[in-house]
Amino acid sequence: MKTVKIIGLFFMLVVSPVTKAQVSAADSVMNHIKGNKLSLGGYGEIAYSRYFYNDNVARYSVPDEYKDAPGHGKFDIPHAVIYVNYDFGKGWSFNTEIEFEHGGTGTAYEKEAEEGGEWESETEKGGEVELEQFWIQKSFAKWANIRAGHIVVPVGLNNAHHEPLNFFTVYRPEGENCILPSTWHQTGFDFWGRYKDFRYQVQLLAGLVSDNFTTTGWINKGAKSPLEYDLANKYGVSVRIDNYSIPGLRLGVSGYYGHTVGNSFPAEENNNKKKGVLAIGSFDFSYNAFNWIIRGQADFGYLGDTDYINSNLYNRINKKSPYHHSSGVSSHAYAVGVEAGWDLFSQIEKLRKDKQKFYIFGRYDNYNPCSSSDMKRYDYCKVQRMAVGFNYLPMKQIAVKAEYSHRFLESKYNNEPSISVGVAYQGWFM
Repeated sequence: MKTVKIIGLFFMLVVSPVTKAQVSAADSVMNHIKGNKLSLGGYGEIAYSRYFYNDNVARYSVPDEYKDAPGHGKFDIPHAVIYVNYDFGKGWSFNTEIEFEHGGTGTAYEKEAEEGGEWESETEKGGEVELEQFWIQKSFAKWANIRAGHIVVPVGLNNAHHEPLNFFTVYRPEGENCILPSTWHQTGFDFWGRYKDFRYQVQLLAGLVSDNFTTTGWINKGAKSPLEYDLANKYGVSVRIDNYSIPGLRLGVSGYYGHTVGNSFPAEENNNKKKGVLAIGSFDFSYNAFNWIIRGQADFGYLGDTDYINSNLYNRINKKSPYHHSSGVSSHAYAVGVEAGWDLFSQIEKLRKDKQKFYIFGRYDNYNPCSSSDMKRYDYCKVQRMAVGFNYLPMKQIAVKAEYSHRFLESKYNNEPSISVGVAYQGWFM
């Protein structure tokens, strides 16, 4: 009898269908446009941070000199995104996503009185404007959809669920954001679908550019192209599978395989035997039930031929080239993270009925973009980060966020505490 009660309690806490598990961004889009010709939506974030450490570039090389140096702060608009979707009918649909990062970018010409009235081009605003998604899709059935265009690569938790209401922290989770492109988007072909409790996705993509790999960011800039097009001298494949068998729980695995050497312009010479194989494996999950939201991920990556990539290749040493001039890239990298939040307002009847939520959360990250043995001199890249804070949702589409975070570095470096507050929205306008 006691065993039966324990099994029953487990069923109530874990298996009971209280709420739906997290769905991918693609499913969210398709669910919304069903029955609508034109759909308009988006998401965005406004943030302020105060960092209680100095951001001088020498703070790791001579940490003692910056132990008591003043901190710094910033206001930021990390992302402002506009979705436009259109359903043509007969299974054909279109989606585009335009993203303004950090307020966009801009230049202007000005007549400088201080320099005799000369005309000069001035940088008005730093930031980026990107076409993050632009694809046409043909849906044959729920289990078979083909998409072509510029698409999100759903490797890892953050890329598959990158909207700001899908994580508790003010900024996107730091570990994955460090080692992987975020949001990872490339031009290619995508086959995806859902059958019973499984969702699956396979993509053929342009390969990443090894000349854009960096010491402290591993491959996170590898999807960037300084040209008017994505180079496809090499190719990559991404795969993702999600399982929804247990109500309230989503389990996902994803991976990437591709060649990276020779995918730049001009392509490296005499590299027939060098491939720069890139292999990434990731596991992630999300649980949403009984007033708890718990999310986590573990990402591990391998990059081959790093000795060749880090040698004096033309694009990496030519200061006029548009590629990154990094001092080297690691053959291995990893990022592990987990966060959990509990809804305090679930215990207050009036607020619960009004569908307001107030999550108290904690998060832990452990990551290192330089985890190979030959990159020990960059041991300041090995980071453990802890954060605590809250998310207040006055309505489903808006969150007010606040957190205190602390980066724990190797003992010879100074730890890096900070506070951040932000407001985020995510929804459909029509």
